[in-house]
Amino acid sequence: MTTVLDLQHVTVQRAGRDLLDDVSWQVDDDQRWVVLGPNGAGKTTLLNVASAQLHPTRGTVDILGERLGRVDVFELRPRIGFASSANNARIPPTETVLDVVLTAAYGVTGRWREAYEDEDVARAHTMLHDWRLESLADRAFGSLSDGERKRVQIARAVMSDPEILLLDEPTANLDLGAREELLQLLGEYAVAPGAPALVSVTHHVEEIPRNFTHALLMKDGRVIRQGPINQVIISERLSRLYDLPLVVAETDGRYTARADLV
Repeated sequence: MTTVLDLQHVTVQRAGRDLLDDVSWQVDDDQRWVVLGPNGAGKTTLLNVASAQLHPTRGTVDILGERLGRVDVFELRPRIGFASSANNARIPPTETVLDVVLTAAYGVTGRWREAYEDEDVARAHTMLHDWRLESLADRAFGSLSDGERKRVQIARAVMSDPEILLLDEPTANLDLGAREELLQLLGEYAVAPGAPALVSVTHHVEEIPRNFTHALLMKDGRVIRQGPINQVIISERLSRLYDLPLVVAETDGRYTARADLV
């Protein structure tokens, strides 16, 4: 067991406001974390720190054994898989799905004059197979549905064989079918041999895949609770998090929540 992410007393300030406030958190390589909290809780800021996109104002951040502020982030970032809808704008809409995934081997978006080896092309096709994208290989990225784009982003993030995979709201805005298909794939990937540590940010307990092991609850930039998922995703904890009486239930590794207002 190796610690791949270690935040100690991390604060991020912008315009006099604490986006993160004294956050301490550790992720080991065999753990799969969900980060949950209301809007403005600091979840995306946390992922931006964890992906070496943002430095803390105070505190220390160690990612894959390297300390932010002492490491060349351009050498560190290729070791981190990061999938976010915000990255869609960086991908040329005419780029084929195959090339969107393949260009991750060079850490670029938009294929130009790079020369890819046969094993790179083979791995890209494997990623398309694993994330049920084979039939879309020649489609333009800009023509895809939201669900298809999210799967392409994850396949691209996994293409580089990352040591930690960070997912920012991977199932947000998906219809029921697309959501359930992606959650099934993520649940299978969580227990796949060689899969890296996983961190997924979400707003809804229904969007937690099976086989995730830990949960972190955030509110107003602070960590409210963290630990094994079956000790954190429970009625009492979520009721306090959202200031609303909630009934949380777990069935076969999937969670639901409803208001208890009677």
